[in-house]
Amino acid sequence: MKQNMRHTAIIGSGIVGLAHAWAAARQGDRVTVIERSDKARGASVRNFGMFWPIGQTLEYYPIALRSGELWTEFTQAMGITQRPCGSACIVDRDDEAAVLEEFAQLAPDLGVACELWTRAQAESRCPGVRTGIAKAALFSPAECNVDPRESLAALPIYLQEKYGVRFRWDTTVTHVETDKLRIASGESFSFDQIIICSGHDFQTLFPNVFKQAPIKVCKLQMLRTVPQPQGWSLGPMLASGLTLRHYDSFSICPSHAGMKQRIAQETPELDHYGIHVMASQDKNGGLVLGDSHEYDSDIEIFDKAEIDRLMLRELHRLYDFPDWTIAERWHGIYAKCTQGPIFRAEPLTRVHIATGTGGSGMTLSFGLAESFIQSQLSPI
Repeated sequence: MKQNMRHTAIIGSGIVGLAHAWAAARQGDRVTVIERSDKARGASVRNFGMFWPIGQTLEYYPIALRSGELWTEFTQAMGITQRPCGSACIVDRDDEAAVLEEFAQLAPDLGVACELWTRAQAESRCPGVRTGIAKAALFSPAECNVDPRESLAALPIYLQEKYGVRFRWDTTVTHVETDKLRIASGESFSFDQIIICSGHDFQTLFPNVFKQAPIKVCKLQMLRTVPQPQGWSLGPMLASGLTLRHYDSFSICPSHAGMKQRIAQETPELDHYGIHVMASQDKNGGLVLGDSHEYDSDIEIFDKAEIDRLMLRELHRLYDFPDWTIAERWHGIYAKCTQGPIFRAEPLTRVHIATGTGGSGMTLSFGLAESFIQSQLSPI
């Protein structure tokens, strides 16, 4: 072992924390990940399992693609689920179709791979699309399914076996200062640098930083069906016209603002709960459906049946799946930076905060962490 090897502590074993642990370990750091639970139990294991570059702004699209390369490296090494299926945004309104057409025209000059589909193409390539409903569809080949439960369980094993990353589970960090942290037992440990990736929970360590941070706390509700019969496959992951108003990547289209206004006027209940509908398929054949977005003071500990009803209403309108039986319902709560894809701060020397990736954590974390480690953290 190198005598001058930097010792890096990562607080939090969600996707952001594990991404930074991987990036630091690849660089040659000795890495310890500290997690208060016995395994990842937060927002990272409660999402669609969608790797979704098409939803990222042009500035971060290349970072998403780099993340995709790292996802492939990891999943192939561990033999876990990765379904490189692409995505199809299915729309049933003229203004939504206009946005797709405009985006498809702009995409080649922007370096974004996608293809505009007709109704017939959408129906032939996406068996879950309701017959006769689609005005158009936008196919992107870059997306893939990665099972969050499986991958968040396997990634620590991968990091431990390949890079010697150490994990301290069931360990709560109660205090952080330059070069040192203290855990709930009262023990203190020294590190060359500390990276805090504990979502909005970093508030407990640095409340003043949290108070000033451009961060919203978001709650989402999601559903999972039983496995679909006879090996039925969803094909590409599915999104809808409602999704176009949720992702900033589509705001470059001239028709986008008018489309958003029309949706807000016609279905204010969807905007109230931040509902846009998407579908992916897990490794067992179940469909993961959602989702909603409630922020800050609107968040309640109780899930709302009304949100599930509205999501299913919009899903049924566009899609026709073989078996809609709901097997699981859950919610997740995550931090979302309002001024970029991730919030970073250095409250103390060599103490870094990295959080706020919101719904893009599975898509951007690997690339963002690699870029940060390479460009901002120099080996001692």
